[in-house]
Amino acid sequence: MRNSRALAVSAVAVAALGLAAPTAAAWTEPSNIVALPSVIARGGQLTITVDGTACQMPGSTVSSSAFPTTKLTSMGGSSATAKVTVNRNAAPGTYDITANCGENKSLTKPGAFTVIGGVRGGLGGSSSSGATPTDMAIGGGLVAAALLGGGLFWMRRRSEKRI
Repeated sequence: MRNSRALAVSAVAVAALGLAAPTAAAWTEPSNIVALPSVIARGGQLTITVDGTACQMPGSTVSSSAFPTTKLTSMGGSSATAKVTVNRNAAPGTYDITANCGENKSLTKPGAFTVIGGVRGGLGGSSSSGATPTDMAIGGGLVAAALLGGGLFWMRRRSEKRI
């Protein structure tokens, strides 16, 4: 009877260690960083997801030069997430994201997202600062042609009524 008790206690101890080992290994480091959407305009909002349960610990953050450092929130399971707003003055280009999790465990994903420049509203999306002399000459020529054509059409209609 004593052997069976010792065997049962040993089995329980091995099972407890076996179940605790994957949990301890899961608290090691973050494994993946995903930013959605991957292309965003300045001032837009990104959702960043970091895989790895180490990032569920209090004080875990994500940072980039395009947005301020933001705390991660546990999603349950083995992921954590953060919603960040891209700075309005961020230059167009690709940016890295660094996740700092747990006890000095970090992961950097290079080129995690791309910031694009905004369109200038009201200027037809043009990138110049105004109308050039060529644009003014073409526009003036088109207006003159429209006035001349309209005048000829009106004069012709008027002479047809007299006949």
